[in-house]
This record gives sequence, structure tokens and C-alpha cells, in this order.
Amino acid sequence: MTEPIRVILADDHAVVRKGIREFLEEDGDIQVVAEAADGAEAVALTAQHQPQVTVLDIQMPRMNGIEATRRIKAEHPQVRVLILTAYDDDPYIFASLQAGASGYAMKTADSSELVRAVKAVARGESALDPVVARKVVERVAGGARRVAGEAAVEPLTEREIEVLRLAARGDTNRAIGRSLGISDRTVQGHLANIFAKLRVNTRTEAALKAVRLGWMSLEDATG
Repeated sequence: MTEPIRVILADDHAVVRKGIREFLEEDGDIQVVAEAADGAEAVALTAQHQPQVTVLDIQMPRMNGIEATRRIKAEHPQVRVLILTAYDDDPYIFASLQAGASGYAMKTADSSELVRAVKAVARGESALDPVVARKVVERVAGGARRVAGEAAVEPLTEREIEVLRLAARGDTNRAIGRSLGISDRTVQGHLANIFAKLRVNTRTEAALKAVRLGWMSLEDATG
């Protein structure tokens, strides 16, 4: 007899967890070994139980699902993460996937769809809600078209990338200088070089272009 897929379920609403647990375990091939009410508890329980899949909501107290995903994948790369949420906003989707989630499912999905998503993720496959999958395809295709249509761009230096990450986060030139141990004037010079290399006029434009070129992550660009 095949061992059931061991799952940890994290959601800050006990009633929601109870409902999800019931229809996951009705399948017979899935066993919820622990439940968490927040992201920090999900990380701790993942370390304790070493499940095949950890199912995370995004909006949770203490630590959100995106940060929990990042921690779990850093500490237990063999554990698969499935995001289960009511949010299909682009920033949540792409931040979750970049953090290491293998799947992104909606709470409005049928119970059978969630069961399939858990099984797919456990097998090492991706599992994306159809709406989410379309957004991913559109983002990738749109980015490829934009980058392909742009002239060659001079790469940023490692220090310029550091400055741009802090600038995208909203830090002032003075704050960036303090973080990096350089003067405000030096920060201003780095930003001028960044704008010139990327042929943009604002910090936001620079950050988004750096993401399209693969030099920064979406998390860097969105703070």
C-alpha cells in the first residue's frame, strides 16, 4: 500500500483549515499531519514533521505565506509548497513563485482541483490555477517581447544593483548611503549611471527593467 502524502496546512482561520483538511483527507491518499495558524508556526512545523507538501495561505499573522515559503525552501528544499489563497493579484502570484512555491491554487476551486494540485506538487510538478497560469504566460511572453525589442543594455555593476535594490525599496539617497557606507553624492552618481545604462528616468522604471532583464527579482522591485 502506498504511503499517503504528508501535508501541513497553514491558515489563520480554524474553520477554513477544518474544511480544507476534511476534503483533502477524504481522498485517502493525503494525510494532514499538522495545522498552523500563522506562517512562523508553519515553518516550525515543517521542520518538525518534514512533510512532502506544505499548504500555505498568503495573508497570515506573524509571518505571511510568501516569507514562510522563502524560509521553508531555504531550510528544507525538498519540501514542496502550495499556495492556497483568495488573492489572484499579480504581486502575490509572482512573489510566491519567486519565493519557491510549486503551485498556486485559489480557495474558490473545487475540492477535487485542490486534491489534484497537492498530488501534482508532491510529484514535483507545478500546479497553477488556470487564471494564474494565464497571467504567468502573459508575463513571460510580454517580458520576452519587450526585452527582445530593446537594444543591448550595458550590465549594471554589483554596487549599482545594490543601490537599485535599496532605491526600489523606497530608501532615500542618504539612507542608501548609510546602508552601503558611501556618501549621498556617490549614491546620486550611481543612480545617474543606472538611469543612463537602462535608458530610464525614474527609480521605478529602472527596477522594473532590471527585473525584465533578470538582474533583480520581483521582490526587490516591489519592496
